[in-house]
Amino acid sequence: MNKNTTFSSAEKIKIKGKLNKGDRGVQRNDPKMASSTGTMDMGPLEFKSRISEHERRILALATKNVMTLPPTATIMEAIKIMTEKRFRRIPITDAGTHRLEGVVTSVDIIDFLGGGKKNLLVEKRFKGNLLAAINEEIRQIMETDIAYLHEQADFKEAVSVMLERRTGGLPIVDGNMHVVAIFTERNVIELMGGLVTNKTVDEYMTRNVKMVSTDTPIGHAAKLMVENKLRRLPVVKNGIFAGIVTASDIVHFLGRGDAFSKLTTGNIHEALDQPVGSIVSKDLIWTSSGTEMGKAMGIMLEKKIGSLPVLEEGVLHGIITESDFLKLLSSEHNI
Repeated sequence: MNKNTTFSSAEKIKIKGKLNKGDRGVQRNDPKMASSTGTMDMGPLEFKSRISEHERRILALATKNVMTLPPTATIMEAIKIMTEKRFRRIPITDAGTHRLEGVVTSVDIIDFLGGGKKNLLVEKRFKGNLLAAINEEIRQIMETDIAYLHEQADFKEAVSVMLERRTGGLPIVDGNMHVVAIFTERNVIELMGGLVTNKTVDEYMTRNVKMVSTDTPIGHAAKLMVENKLRRLPVVKNGIFAGIVTASDIVHFLGRGDAFSKLTTGNIHEALDQPVGSIVSKDLIWTSSGTEMGKAMGIMLEKKIGSLPVLEEGVLHGIITESDFLKLLSSEHNI
């Protein structure tokens, strides 16, 4: 980040929003907050010329060497891989034919562990025995009605499908339905990084954001995400902004250390009852509503994050995410 970036006390960042049910008191010390209204010094680039650079096959722009799992892999295996590799999603392919059959995401995992309807597998088939349930095959919770692209697809088609299907990642397949790559929102941000859009964050950010407090149980935060089809939630402490928690954060928490021990012994509720503040990063990054969208992209790239809270005079006005940049591309170029 550039020299204009400032640091200020979290006590000054007051959130005037309604907390969700189950929010209570304080669990940990106030972290420091980085006000990221500036970013790396990138030269201006014409919006249209940048798009035209990528009007080619999506395969050339996507992430190769994709890890897949067979439908017979256990749910536990998926949790371990997501934790170790920091994956948000894993394509599921037939062990024999290698054809794409589905996708499992971090939201599917927290849904299964107690956040939503997939948890019925635990309650009904396994009578609440989580230890038995997490050793069930991943096919039981994977999504089969999934969006994907053929390798001949181009950049515009990828953005259009992502927006239409409200997904953050698309497996790319060849003529035999074999997964050859994956294209994600992060790939879009990397490709468009440094772009000068002449658009500001407040034009594309999500307003009226749901949030939870630092002592809200992790399980309750997971339920809110699943019920509202959210991948992240802002977290506050006594009305003070404290960070963001994502579905992947919850999966990564459950896939390591003491939480993993509780998971493998069937005592998952002990882990899910812990406060969400315990898994929120102390390094907080935010921006203002007047920040140019290209600069916001630069901040997210530099910090390797998928969203930015938007604050004005300490008040949370909204949140800007990777998918909002896709909306920008769509509105500007009729994608």
